[in-house]
Amino acid sequence: MDIPAGGVVEGGAALTDGSGPFLPKGFQGVLAAMPFAVWLFLAIEQLPLAAEESVDPKRDMPKGIIAGIFTLIISAFMILWLNASVAGIGSYALSSSGEPLLDGFKAIYGDGIAKMLALVAVLGLVASFHTIIFAKGRQIYSLSRAGYFPSGLSITHGNRKTPHVAMIAGSIIALAVMFVLWFVLGSEQGAAVIGGTLLNMAVFGAMFSYIMQALSYIRLRKILPNIERPYRSPFGVAGAVLTILIAVVTLYFQLTDPLYRTGVVWVAIWFAAGILYFAVAGRHKLILSPEEEFALNASVDTRSAH
Repeated sequence: MDIPAGGVVEGGAALTDGSGPFLPKGFQGVLAAMPFAVWLFLAIEQLPLAAEESVDPKRDMPKGIIAGIFTLIISAFMILWLNASVAGIGSYALSSSGEPLLDGFKAIYGDGIAKMLALVAVLGLVASFHTIIFAKGRQIYSLSRAGYFPSGLSITHGNRKTPHVAMIAGSIIALAVMFVLWFVLGSEQGAAVIGGTLLNMAVFGAMFSYIMQALSYIRLRKILPNIERPYRSPFGVAGAVLTILIAVVTLYFQLTDPLYRTGVVWVAIWFAAGILYFAVAGRHKLILSPEEEFALNASVDTRSAH
């Protein structure tokens, strides 16, 4: 089928009338694109952090997570397939586009209406930004409550009981890092580091967390097969193994890209700093948060059973 949109052949040349091969770079190209495809789904794993705020976690969390994943899958395929088929754009142009959704709007509706639609899309970015701030605060609070971060970060608000100290501290640190990079390296290089290295660090951190979550899932299914589980994954251990495989492949292709490799190095440095803090100070003042207490009690019960 001829598609009146620019495609791309194996050598990277543009095909203005379409009719290019389905996978011009073969399956290797699919795998190499995985670190970039992650951005279409990144941070969905943070949704369970809202468990303590939900009315009925057993019912609400599975519904929310499944609905969120399917929403991302649908939107990802719409951008991937529909935008590449729009006349005047095509996959060749989108391969170097920083805003593929907006480019699709411009091609169909023109610049004027596209700007209005882009303004609506900004609302989604604002909501995403607020969600990330919420998740970041929850992460810092949970790690502090368990003793892995300084205990002062787990102080909650007197009336609202929200982890305001963790949210404010995390935001100040993040803003300070960006300002330092912006003013020390200059606007052009600083923007490249912020938009490249820092964001790529998030991808590596996410892949690492996916691997650890999948390993934890497998271990819990093995040593505690009969604990109460409000939701059971229909994919079971096989799904966890597949998650590990996908994450490892993504990490491999990250390391083959020089831009991503820099982010990986800095994440490794951050992890090393966290491990060092735990070895020197954190492990001497652990606090029995609900999740830590459950893990310790489950470990004791398992040893007693054997």
